[in-house]
Amino acid sequence: MVDGDDPITSPLFGPYKMGKFHLSHRVVLAPMTRCRALNELPNQALVEYYTQRSTPGGFLITEGTLVSPTAPGFPHCPGIYTDEQVEAWKKVVKAVHSKGAIIFCQLWHVGRASHPVYQPGGGTPISSTSKPISKAWRILMPDGSHNNYLPPRALTTSEIPAVVEDYRRAAVNATRAGFDGIELHGAHGYLIDQFLKDGINDRLDEYGGSIANRCRFLMQVINAVISAIGAERVAVRISPAIDHLDASESDPLALGLAVVERLNKLQQKLGSQLTYLHVTQPRYVARGQTEARRQGSEEEEARLMRTLKNAYQGTFICSGGFTRELAMQAVEDGDADLVSFGRLFISNPDLVHRFKINAPLNRYVRATFYTQDPVVGYTDYPFLGQEQGIDKPASRL
Repeated sequence: MVDGDDPITSPLFGPYKMGKFHLSHRVVLAPMTRCRALNELPNQALVEYYTQRSTPGGFLITEGTLVSPTAPGFPHCPGIYTDEQVEAWKKVVKAVHSKGAIIFCQLWHVGRASHPVYQPGGGTPISSTSKPISKAWRILMPDGSHNNYLPPRALTTSEIPAVVEDYRRAAVNATRAGFDGIELHGAHGYLIDQFLKDGINDRLDEYGGSIANRCRFLMQVINAVISAIGAERVAVRISPAIDHLDASESDPLALGLAVVERLNKLQQKLGSQLTYLHVTQPRYVARGQTEARRQGSEEEEARLMRTLKNAYQGTFICSGGFTRELAMQAVEDGDADLVSFGRLFISNPDLVHRFKINAPLNRYVRATFYTQDPVVGYTDYPFLGQEQGIDKPASRL
């Protein structure tokens, strides 16, 4: 526990007004790919998973949700581009709302982080570039094996508006499904990040070169979804300092501040704020997001995040390797308004309660992160008090 902090009075467990949403605490379920939506359809397993992690006044962000048929790069990720998918999501949203929680849908396109096996007709994945992800990274195939990434196809300038429209349509579909809002996934080396990062974007048109040009696609997507559902239901996630999937950037702070500056100007122009800005900090590290490899000193990481937090005019969510104590400290020091948790929330469906009373945590099993089993490693992690004497549900596969 942080010295001098009482877990009951820590602001991490206190209320927060996030735009029009009134939260009862600041512990957020981070978006995490889990590969349980067979045939891209949310099912009862997803209903159970998200309901387990819902609390009255709590805030959840879904796993990355596909905006179009060209968006996937993992097996069995849910989509939000067909009527059937919208109807399936309604059951998840209704269940979460019945627990008094708030839920946003994360809109996702993986870009070059895909493979022809995931593409319509076995086509070539699209990106800002024709450069492939290096062999240091491997893609998970539908049969559970891993393969190299292949060269993508760089979108032509004239094709980009259609991709922007995919995001806009997905945002509309998310509201039809009942979601409280959407988060644009502009982080971790996926399509939007492939435009933002100078280590990937080698375009010679108005979408490449300068930081202003590299921010153009993101801002066009943001404007499109705002025009469809309103700024108060739109959020953005970025990761300027993270090289996941070769998403390197020569000046992460400059890029992060450039995005923040554009978001601030847009909010001022609209007279309305986005719901939040979600930034993954550098200790969410490369090579499988393990805890072992570091990108810089903790002081450098803290300075980058604090600079972005102080510059952004709105709610700021941090994520990336937070413990209970680090999250309490971040909120107490004003370095974050909210903190999102991934792996700890996977293995602890009652994470908020455990954090509040400083209870022991279940350990997560990485081997079951991306399997298709609807129970094992997904909804069978025990709640506090269930660890002894209660059998885990058996797999239904």
